[in-house]
Amino acid sequence: MTLEKTHELVVMHSGLSSGYNRNAARMLDKVMQDHGQQAVDDLLREYELEAQRGIKPAIKFESAFKG
Repeated sequence: MTLEKTHELVVMHSGLSSGYNRNAARMLDKVMQDHGQQAVDDLLREYELEAQRGIKPAIKFESAFKG
């Protein structure tokens, strides 16, 4: 996933009025795999996701289904 596409998706997901969005967490997991933790932290800060969704910088997104 490109960072440009990620920015578009973060804007869309952060505008939703529902609670914590599982798809947003999956997206951040993919960003971490493709671009590293710093890219995730930058997105969290840029879109103020800690205040909006309670997602803190430096959080590790990992799938429970990894073998």
